Amino acid sequence: MSGVWQVLNTAAWDLEDHYEIWEEACHEGERDAAINSAEGQKQQVIKASEAKKQQQINEAEGAASAILAIARAKADALKSKILEPAILITSDQVVVWQGRIREKPENEKEAREFLEGYNIHPAETVGAVVVTNLETGKQAEGVDTAKVHFSPFSEDEIDCLVADEQIFNFAGGFTIDGERWVSHIREIEGTRDSVIGLPKDLTRRLICEVTE
Repeated sequence: MSGVWQVLNTAAWDLEDHYEIWEEACHEGERDAAINSAEGQKQQVIKASEAKKQQQINEAEGAASAILAIARAKADALKSKILEPAILITSDQVVVWQGRIREKPENEKEAREFLEGYNIHPAETVGAVVVTNLETGKQAEGVDTAKVHFSPFSEDEIDCLVADEQIFNFAGGFTIDGERWVSHIREIEGTRDSVIGLPKDLTRRLICEVTE
């Protein structure tokens, strides 16, 4: 009887060893699956981030193309009305935030969203200039960009700016003029005249190109 008990006892230990091996294999499988899942999620985040970045680049490039087309159209509409030799300058500008074009805010909610957005990311101006020599027909064009970094607007400051209602007159819902705005400008990447709407350096260069 003791021999039978010893066999059964040995079999039980063998089963326990097999169970421990199986359990360890399961844990390793779960760990590998978790690692693979985390890596897969990481790759999805990277791909989504890259796709978003490319979309923003495409939208920004689309904005530049669109405003160049508008500036050209302005030149086409005006040049036939000017009957003497002249240098005709036409331009257009948009405000871009995170790859999206921002027009004048349509309501208080949108104005607040614009300002809250500038607490996180800068506003970018994209300006196009077309210069036409009406005597020779020679034309030159270019695009200039600038970024305005703002220090954070508090809720009270946002309330005041929205209540002032001038914010609804500005593309992108901001300006770089006025004490309330100037006090929040942390940095301008580019030139002030580019933000205002007519980049002087670019315009001078284009004038030189059409008068050479």
